[in-house]
Amino acid sequence: MVENLKSIPEINLRVIIIGVILSIVMGSANVYLGLKAGMTVSASIPAAVLGMLIIKYFNNIKNLGNKNSILEANQIQTAASAGESLAAGIIFTMPALILIGVWEEFNMFLTTVIAFTGGLLGILFMIPMRQVFIVRNKDNLQYPEGLACASVLEAGQISDGSNSDASLVVKGALIGGLFKGLISLLGLLKGVLEGAILVGNRIFFFGSDISPALLAVGFIVKLNIAILIFIGGFLGWLVGIPLLGYGIEHASNPLEGAWYLWSTKIRYLGVGAMVVGGVSSIFRVRKGLNDALKILFDKQKYLRNDNLPKNQRDISKKIINIFSGVAVILVAGVYYYITRSISITLVTTIIMIIMAFFFTAVASYIVGLVGNSNSPVSGMTITAVLFTGALLYILGFSGVEGMIATLGVAAIVCCAACTSGDVCNDLKTGQIVGASPYKQQIMQIIGVSFASFVMAPIMQLLHENTPGGIGGRELAAPQAGLFASLAEGFFGGGTLPWDMVAIGSFLGIVILLIDNYLAFKDTAFRLHLMPIAVGMYLPFGLATPILVGGIIAHLISQKSTFKNSEEIFHNGTLISSGMIAGESLMGIFLAFMAGFGITKFNLELNNNLLTSITFIAALATVYYLFEKSKQKKSTL
Repeated sequence: MVENLKSIPEINLRVIIIGVILSIVMGSANVYLGLKAGMTVSASIPAAVLGMLIIKYFNNIKNLGNKNSILEANQIQTAASAGESLAAGIIFTMPALILIGVWEEFNMFLTTVIAFTGGLLGILFMIPMRQVFIVRNKDNLQYPEGLACASVLEAGQISDGSNSDASLVVKGALIGGLFKGLISLLGLLKGVLEGAILVGNRIFFFGSDISPALLAVGFIVKLNIAILIFIGGFLGWLVGIPLLGYGIEHASNPLEGAWYLWSTKIRYLGVGAMVVGGVSSIFRVRKGLNDALKILFDKQKYLRNDNLPKNQRDISKKIINIFSGVAVILVAGVYYYITRSISITLVTTIIMIIMAFFFTAVASYIVGLVGNSNSPVSGMTITAVLFTGALLYILGFSGVEGMIATLGVAAIVCCAACTSGDVCNDLKTGQIVGASPYKQQIMQIIGVSFASFVMAPIMQLLHENTPGGIGGRELAAPQAGLFASLAEGFFGGGTLPWDMVAIGSFLGIVILLIDNYLAFKDTAFRLHLMPIAVGMYLPFGLATPILVGGIIAHLISQKSTFKNSEEIFHNGTLISSGMIAGESLMGIFLAFMAGFGITKFNLELNNNLLTSITFIAALATVYYLFEKSKQKKSTL
């Protein structure tokens, strides 16, 4: 721990401004990525690197050397990652209201309030748990991603001030943005290389999206998860579609037939598998859940805040209670506004409070064990949907009111769980580098507050100006699709292809049994169900670049002489983060331009030439990521 930095001021105007900007940028990028690929990536490390560089730049101007840089950079990444985690909570749930037809467009005010209150409750509910999970149980709960971010900050503190790390992020962003612009605006590259053939009455399809962001996702999630997503796509597209055997009626255009079968049938295999995966993920962490609640409610484990040194204190209990009360009142107001029912409002508000607190404790504990990326947030939200939907159904609620109330609870719970897990990682990072907890908590609230205002506009912009909108081919939004299906299952007209949902559930159970066997054999490779289920739901083209990215990460790990995983993947993680941010932000910018009538230019290039150029550009990007990732230091 950096003891000598504890008395140094950490928050100032420049830190707040930089933190807010990165919170909005990272949150917006993850809205796009989450809707497209069904997952988000952590903003902590790239935000820490950029924050350190910016702070050093200002300090060099004033001849201050590295003074304050590590603590200020830590506060910047704290705000930035709060925006990213909030994006995950919102995009997994709120688009479901669009998919079930309750909303034709996002309600800006309601979506903003739900995002703000859910994120705020995740922070406030977690604050009393800091002493329990981070301070008192620091030997049992390691918070691996918090440790990794602290390592990056400490390495930057003692470095020579080189901007090579930031250069990697910037170059990655340029590559991602350039690809998106060439594909979606100029038409100089194809967005996807795909094809389908008809054999008898069976359609056989294969394809790949041309997306640096998806390549980068594969690098970040590593080979095991990348393979699982590909397996899901393989089962859906290369096994499921041929087995359906409906090709004759699509003989003139088998490619169109493959997409029709996916959108009407195959994606619901993923819905069934995701339900099984979500419930099983909660069951798998039942011991950790028990431990978390036992620790949490053991009053002897708590330390009084006023007995602690000032730089080790949390936000006061009085402020927590005031803000929590305001958040609960806002949520109750939202529930009443959208249901016009006092009884539904009372029931859903009580359920929301209990489940948000409950899953905040779960997320805080599980993130400490396995990291934020492996936290079963989808499982928690599925549990919230199932419990709330079943209870409201038993109480006699139905129709649109029941669907809105169920999804309203799920949205708050998901935002709280996502944000609380991120809060834990940030506070662990802060503990290592000597930050003041209450100052980090202030920055987390600031980050969530500003990020909440951009969630709805970004989603509406993408929905209106992306072909197919949310739920279509480009923005499949798998989690939102799942929750929409569950809500319709409880309160809708029963028009879902339940046979496909049932088959998906059966496949999920089989995969769970195989994974249990692999766990029993203690194999390095595991068959986790949720990534496979997401792969079933997504267009197959997304799985291919993710797999390639995972293979690159694996090859890098095999060639590297480093022992520390952060050193092995450091360059690649920064390039990948840049690619994701660049492509995502360019996608949002192009959607904004489309709102003004500026759409894709038709350059009418020869199709074979366009395919060749696209293939070469894709190979060049793969080679670039591989070469730069395996270098110890950037040569950019």
